[in-house]
Amino acid sequence: MLKKARIAVFVSGGGTNLQALIDAQRAGTLHSGELALVLSSNPGAYALERAKAAGIPTAVCSRKELGTQEAFESAIHRALAAHAVHLIVLAGFMSILSADFVSWWPKRILNVHPSLIPSFCGKGYYGLKVHEAALARGVKVTGATVHFVNEIPDGGEILLQKAVDILPGDTPEALQKRVMEQAEWVLLPRAAELLSAQIIQEKEGV
Repeated sequence: MLKKARIAVFVSGGGTNLQALIDAQRAGTLHSGELALVLSSNPGAYALERAKAAGIPTAVCSRKELGTQEAFESAIHRALAAHAVHLIVLAGFMSILSADFVSWWPKRILNVHPSLIPSFCGKGYYGLKVHEAALARGVKVTGATVHFVNEIPDGGEILLQKAVDILPGDTPEALQKRVMEQAEWVLLPRAAELLSAQIIQEKEGV
């Protein structure tokens, strides 16, 4: 019987969304899943230090060092198999995964995007660029979306969304911080728990 779904978190940078997952696991709000692996595309990512401090196994798969997309994704597959992973959470992962890779994990890859999809999403919309675009457009409300990953950038089925107000005088940096604190760090652990619980039910044949 599967007691907990094993989660791999893919990272490339500081790992603030990873920290939200670590904190949720410690608090018991993420209890149907366990953080089994943190995989980074960047060997210098601070997220790796967060993982080590939390006692979570780590792996580095660098597209640049491995040379080809095929070698890069083969290394990822090996790491996932070695840690018996059930689902993947993309948490600031800056490397592109191919449609072939994604097809191996149908409705098993979650991503958090810093807008209310379908606004300010798709190719070219990442990081501060999303918040710059929202402010330039003059929208009054933005937020974050957790969605399943498919072959279309930000095109998978939406799982959760949370709105965040845009305030007078907001800068992209201020808005990015508020969206993370009020939406991303709330939604991502909740989505990981929902999917983990679903996987356990499926394994038990419920």
